[in-house]
Amino acid sequence: MNKKELSEADIRTKFIMPALDKDKQGTWDTMLQIREEYFFTKGRVIVRGKTVRRGEAKKADYLLFYKPNLPIAVIEAKDNKHSVGAGMQQALEYAEILDIPFAYSSNGDAFLEHDRTAKSGTVTREIPLHQFPTPEELWDRYCKSKGYTPAQESVTTQDYYDEGSGKAPRYYQLNAINRTVDAIARGKDRLLLVMATGTGKTYTAFQIIWRLWKSGSKKRILFLVDRNILADQTKTNDFKPFGKAMTKITNRTIDKSYEIYLCLYQAVTGTEEDRNIYKQFSEDFFDLIIVDECHRGSAADDAAWRQVLEYFSSATQIGLTATPKETREVSNMEYFGEPIYTYSLKQGIEDGFLAPYKVVRIGIDKDLDGWRPEAGKLDKYGQEIEDREYNQRDFDRNMILEKRTITVAAKITEFLKATDRFSKTIVFCENIDHAERMRQALVNANSDLAAENSRYVMRITGDNDEGKAQLDNFIDPESTYPVIACTSQLMSTGVDAQTCRLIVLDKRIGSMTEFKQIIGRGTRINEDYGKLYFTIMDFKQATSLFADPDFDGDPVQIYSPDEGESVVPPDAIVGGDDFGEDEAPYGGVPLPPIETGHTGGSPTKYYVDDVMVKVAVERVQYLGADGKLITESLTDYTRKAVRTNYCSLESFLAAWNSAERKQVVIDELSQQGVFLDELAAQEGSDYDAFDLVCHVAFDRPPLTRKERADQVRKKDIFTKYGEQARVQHCVCKSAKH
Repeated sequence: MNKKELSEADIRTKFIMPALDKDKQGTWDTMLQIREEYFFTKGRVIVRGKTVRRGEAKKADYLLFYKPNLPIAVIEAKDNKHSVGAGMQQALEYAEILDIPFAYSSNGDAFLEHDRTAKSGTVTREIPLHQFPTPEELWDRYCKSKGYTPAQESVTTQDYYDEGSGKAPRYYQLNAINRTVDAIARGKDRLLLVMATGTGKTYTAFQIIWRLWKSGSKKRILFLVDRNILADQTKTNDFKPFGKAMTKITNRTIDKSYEIYLCLYQAVTGTEEDRNIYKQFSEDFFDLIIVDECHRGSAADDAAWRQVLEYFSSATQIGLTATPKETREVSNMEYFGEPIYTYSLKQGIEDGFLAPYKVVRIGIDKDLDGWRPEAGKLDKYGQEIEDREYNQRDFDRNMILEKRTITVAAKITEFLKATDRFSKTIVFCENIDHAERMRQALVNANSDLAAENSRYVMRITGDNDEGKAQLDNFIDPESTYPVIACTSQLMSTGVDAQTCRLIVLDKRIGSMTEFKQIIGRGTRINEDYGKLYFTIMDFKQATSLFADPDFDGDPVQIYSPDEGESVVPPDAIVGGDDFGEDEAPYGGVPLPPIETGHTGGSPTKYYVDDVMVKVAVERVQYLGADGKLITESLTDYTRKAVRTNYCSLESFLAAWNSAERKQVVIDELSQQGVFLDELAAQEGSDYDAFDLVCHVAFDRPPLTRKERADQVRKKDIFTKYGEQARVQHCVCKSAKH
């Protein structure tokens, strides 16, 4: 058979694989070093109405490894109708994403090589098939570009921990681990890793520690965390392979016979006596310190445990966070340096490793308009209320409108009843008192289920031992109860709630760091339990932070129900309004502070039970394929998406008729968020995909399936679309023959 007639798969089988697996010393091991059709992303989760699908996953034709988890080259193949270098652009894109030094393209005649390590001279060259470099050749070139000494090379080639289950690190985890180990091997001693919540920071830290520990370059390691539950989870799960070499510091007496130490920040930043605990170790005792959630104060000059880091200044120190903090008072980068690797929330959602989300915005009238009591008004306990205007900054802090809490609880309950009443839900409240009042309101709103099990709604806050004892059950996918957790701060960070489907924001959030941490409670995907996306219900304008340039993950939908309307977003996008894409919700940023009139001390807390509240009118937004918020109908969105691909009806007809499978065209539109079955539910379920597109995108009257069948029988299928379309169809048909 002529090589030009071979498919890309044939080219790979007959020419590329034999070139890699050639019969000579140093050949590539087909079992350990070659991965063909290597999928390295999952494909973005696309949500439209009730339909949830995955987009296309990224796939390299070949990924070559020097050793397991040390990728060194990527190859993109093309059929022989293309040139040798036709796949190079794609190979380079993948090489950049995967942090790989060598990229190749081939059409079966030869290889085109691009050496990403080359700083001068020959960067790209064509080489014959039979001269493809061996693993040792590529690794030697890579080591020379890095300037490794033999000792440094031995560290960078240290094996990963392999539990034997076949579990492999994701590509971004490999990037983070390999970059960190490489930097430490070459002498860098302050590093910052930024990885979005839900992307496996602790697992990444474990593999870094394991490789450095096993290589002998770091013998004693301290891992600092900020929550007791995180220390326990880490010890039991990701760090379990360290076995008897590991201990958790739990009292003031230090056992120096271990090599891996887990410790709470609080163990060294509590009382003056506690702060001296670390001094039981010599200053050079630890070789490596990893600070988890380092945004919580490790970089502040006056932080008590900054003294700990400075005491162990000779140790290599790594900051680990999803949200680096950069303020006048605190700078992670000032202390640890620029991030050595960043994997953002936005990228995690794009790759399909993190769950996207819808947003239901609910504006309560008193929050938006403020409330002023009439002269001499008393609260429920007989206190005269200070005469001034109270607004969102006051509510649930010093002004308690009890019917507001009841309204919020009713909206949460309405949403759960319309979706799933056993969806794990976290309600973030202003403070512990607010969390308790919200618990009571939710119990009353869900009295039937609360009567069946008292743990249906629970307050999980730092002061409540009963609630804290249920935290493990809340995050356990197999445990039904608790279902709704009311909290203030305790669950805002570090809680691995894999099946959380609803996050309620009923607290003001002024910090981007806190906002990202809270959003991160829902971003984990658990396909075994059908968790692919989640919903944020926002009562406090907190999602205005989506418009902040520092926010890196956009919602798939923002829905603001009108007064009296269901809080469950409609299945199809409804008409929008005239708001601009970048405009803050509710017409602006959160309200500025208002002078209270107090001359000193804390303001009096008022409890008011006779003021009515209601939901105000707002807007609907969705996320487009370009990642920007749009305010338009599903029909308008479909029209724009189709016309982006096909400038005219004729070009669409040509593509439709020339496609080997009509599903190819449908799949291409689906990748852009155009789900024709959702559109059919809105426009008319008796229309097929062809008629829907022609009707919505090109304003052609649609045919029902019955009408189309009649047209086919009459052999006049394109009469409806005009003479030009019929000519185009004939041209396409003759071209195929």
